[in-house]
Formats: sequence, structure tokens, C-alpha cells
Amino acid sequence: MTSLLLIRLLDWRVWKHREQHKAFNGRKAIRRFILGANITAIMWSVYILKVISNPLSGDIDLSTHIIIISAMAGGSATVLAGHKYTAMAYAFILLAPPSLGLLFSGIYERQMLGILGVLFGIVIVVIAKKNAEFTAQAVLLKNQNAVLVHHMEEKVERRTHTIYELSNLDPLTGLFNRTAFLQHLKLRLLEAKQQQQSLAVLFIDLDGFKKINDAIGHDTGDQVLNNTAQRLKHLCHNHQLLCRWGGDEFLLAIEDCDESLAISRSEEIIQTLSAAYTFANNRLSVGATVGIALYPQHSQNEHSLIRLADTAMYAQKKRSPSTVGVFSDQLEKQIHRELLLKDGLSQAVDKNQLHLVYQPIIDANDCQIVSFEALLRWRLNDEMIPPDEFISIAEQYGLIRKIGQWVLEQACQTASSWAQRHPIAICVNVSVAQLEDDDFVDIVEAALQSSQLAPELLHIEMTESVFTSDIGLLAEQIKALQDKGVKVSIDDFGTGYSSLSIMQDLAVNIVKIDRSFVERIDTNGYAIITAVMHMARALNYSVVAEGIETQSQMNTLRSLGVDYLQGYYFAKPLPIDQVEQLISAEQAPKLLAES
Repeated sequence: MTSLLLIRLLDWRVWKHREQHKAFNGRKAIRRFILGANITAIMWSVYILKVISNPLSGDIDLSTHIIIISAMAGGSATVLAGHKYTAMAYAFILLAPPSLGLLFSGIYERQMLGILGVLFGIVIVVIAKKNAEFTAQAVLLKNQNAVLVHHMEEKVERRTHTIYELSNLDPLTGLFNRTAFLQHLKLRLLEAKQQQQSLAVLFIDLDGFKKINDAIGHDTGDQVLNNTAQRLKHLCHNHQLLCRWGGDEFLLAIEDCDESLAISRSEEIIQTLSAAYTFANNRLSVGATVGIALYPQHSQNEHSLIRLADTAMYAQKKRSPSTVGVFSDQLEKQIHRELLLKDGLSQAVDKNQLHLVYQPIIDANDCQIVSFEALLRWRLNDEMIPPDEFISIAEQYGLIRKIGQWVLEQACQTASSWAQRHPIAICVNVSVAQLEDDDFVDIVEAALQSSQLAPELLHIEMTESVFTSDIGLLAEQIKALQDKGVKVSIDDFGTGYSSLSIMQDLAVNIVKIDRSFVERIDTNGYAIITAVMHMARALNYSVVAEGIETQSQMNTLRSLGVDYLQGYYFAKPLPIDQVEQLISAEQAPKLLAES
């Protein structure tokens, strides 16, 4: 018995050692334990049988051993409850043989003990079975609860992660969103203040992204944004300071960064983002414009820094896309004035702040006035705002349609009053935005009808910049105007986008040579004007030269065969009352020349 117990003790130590190192085999360990327990029970049972069969054993000695094995059997019902059949077998092996031995001993007292042993054994076996089943159920419930708790913890963790992503990450690119970026930037600004370091905020806006979205689809656009985000990640050391601000806009903050380093990093970003993308055999390219605001030079607040960087980017995109712009006080003043003019311009028509002046156009042969060009002027708070400043703002903010319609109606009304004395035409400038309106021809027709002006006395002037728009649509609009009797001319001809094929497709009536060529008529301007004249004659267009300031220029242009002349040499833009005087005078050209 001692040897067996020593072997089992040694086996237990080996099992504990392997358990600590996670190297044990659980099934083998259980089998060894069951084998050891059953052998122990058999040895105890054999030993009691020997005590019973020994004639020298007294009643006290026998009773003591029976009490011991009964206690062991009773204890095994609980101790071995983890394995039902071992608990039942252990109690049976301990009690059954000795009980049977007592029953067949032939001694009445011992037979009574045998009967009690059998009954006790039955009870213990039943108890061992119940305990084992209860223990198994408890273990099962414990493990089920553990699995449930683990599952709930995983679910809570997943939900926590999902909530974090929804509140901090952009779902498309995986970059931080506005909220998270602002939080991180605020912390970095506090650290920069403590460490007396500089910091740069870069506002990155993609160039040409809208065309990809519109032409190829939003799925491809999303892929471009995703790849852009990945490229920015490779360029960014701290991903907490990189975010998708919205749409095709990204923000990047660079720690310990001065202006020169910020510009260098921005140029690197532009170069990286401008590399072509390939999706489904489509090779696509987008550029990027970057605006920079610096801490602490420009601001010490995260919201303000982002706004200033956005301002710098916006101004740079208008001036030179796909380059870098740094915020400055001068830029802030420029933006402030632009917003001031925009707000004022939106109310200029209603407040009667706009008025027209008129510059005559002269027949090159007899110096008679054949038409006037209507030019828009704007007075805001006793300041005359130059047209080249406010017209671009009106076009940019969608105000040009309302203003352009007002100019057209006013010009037609004025020209109609002239027509009662002299049939003098009026030239009205229109923008690309007006020409692209589906109802532009209807607006022109309505202005003619309300003013009772003859259509042939209205000339619509458009600049060469319209050639960058939809040529097919422009050709339709021009043809519709000409069908109604309105003449169409191209202003600033030769400065940019003209080509013979486009000129032929549009089939306008008049071309106006830009003043810049007239100014250089004594040098290379002469050759250009000559070429324009040949082109106009080939296409059967009339030619107007503008910007004439000297008699020499006038004489040269006449010798080249220019049809009409316009410029300060004849008259500056005149208010309506002076125009009325010119028209009323019998010698209008003479008065004009004297002015």
C-alpha cells in the first residue's frame, strides 16, 4: 500500500510539473488517476478480506477496519464525483467484497455487519452517482457561463470598437475623421506650446476629382480617395494627425515644422498624389493643391489654423492649381475684401448701385458712330469697384446671371431710345455662365420685346474663354441668337483659345482684336493683327480693333483693312447724358474726336 501511494504521489508531482508548463496530456493523466484509485480500492478490499478471514482478528479490530473503509467509501462519493463511474466503482470495490465476506462468515454478529455493509454500499453507490451527475451539471453550467461571459465580453469589445470607429474614423478611407483629428490636434498644440515648437497644418484638396466622379462614377471616385488616403499614410509619421476632412479634402498636421519644411513636404505630397492611378484598365490622374497655416505665427487655435489653411488652399487653387500656398495677412485681407464685395454685389441690383457707361465704336471708313459697347460700373460705399475685380466675383458666386440679365435689359432699353433718332447698335458682354443657361436665348428675346429694340441693333459679345466650355452648346446658342437677328462677336480675340476649326464651328459675325496687340502694333503686334485679318476675311467676319489711343495706331489699322475702331483716342466710356449729346449732335464724329 505504501509503495502504491508513493507511486501515485510521484505521478501527481509529474502531472503538476507538466501542468505548469502546459505540456501534459489530460486524457492520459485521467486514465492514470482512475487506474491508481481502483488499484488502491482493490488493495484495501483485499486487505479487509484478509482481516475478516483471520481467526485471530477480534471484533474491535474488525470493526475499526470496517469503519475506516466505510468512511473512505463515503468520502469517495464526494471526492471522486468528478468522474461518475470511478466514484461508483471505488465505493463498490471497497464495500462489496468485505460485506459479502461478512455475510458468509457464519457468525451472526458479522452477518449483521455484512447486511449493513451491503445496504450502506448500495446507498453510497447511489449517492456517488447522484453527486457525480450533480457535479457534471455544475461543471457544465460553469463552463457555459464562462463561454457566455467570454462571448459577451467579445461582443461588448466588438461593439466598443464599432462605436469607436463610427465616432473617430472615416468609414471610406479608415483615416481619422474631423472630430478625432481636432482632438489630437488640440493636444499636439498644447504640447507644442509647452515645448516651444512650431507646427504646420496642411489643407489638401484634390484637383480634377469631380470630373472623375462625374465621368466614370462614384465607385471609381471612392477608389481614388482610398488610394489617396493610403499614399498620405505612407508620407505621414503620426497617423493621429492625418484625417479626411470631407469630400476630396484631407488635413495633415506636421510637428516641429517651419514654413520652408512645410512647403517642401507639401510639394512632396503633391508629387506623390499626382502619380497616376490604375483601376480596371483605366489610368487616372488627379492633382492636389495644398494650403499651409503655421503655429504660432498665424494662430494658436486648432479651428482657426484649419480655417486659415483652407483659405490659403482656396486662394492658391484659383491662382495656380496643383501648387502650394502659405497663408499671409495680405491673403486674409484679400479674402475679406472678396467676401465684402460678394455680399455687396448680391444686393447691388436691388440697391441701384449699378449703372452703365457706353464707349462708341467707329466705322473705320467714315468715322461715324455705328454702335456703343455697354460697360458695367459699380459704386459701393462711395468707392468705384473696378469691373475686372467684381465681374470675376460675380461669376464665381453665381451672381452673374442676375446682374447680366439686368445689364441686358438696361442696355436694350437705352438703345431703343436711341433708335428713335439714329439706328445705333448696342454691344453687351455676356459670360460663359450666361451662355450656358438653357433659357439665355429666351432672356434675350424677352429683353428685346420689352424694350421694342430691333434684334439687328443688339450685339452679344463673348470672350475667348468660352471656347473652353461645351462648343456644341455654344454653337447652338449662337445659331439661335442669329436666327432671331442678333449679331454675335468674340471679344479679346487672339489672346488664348482660338483656333480655325472652333471659329468656323461657331460662325460668329464679328471678332474684336484685343487691345494688347494694338499696343504692340509697332512690333510683333502688327504680324498678329495681320494674321487675324486674314483669318477674319477667310471666314467672312467683320473686325473691330479696340484699345486705340493714338492717331498712328488708327492709321495703321485702317491700312490693314480693319472695319471698326474703338478706344480712348475717340472717347472714354461715357455716361448716358453725354451719349445723348453725341447722338443728338449733327457732327457727332467731330465732337467725339474733340473729346
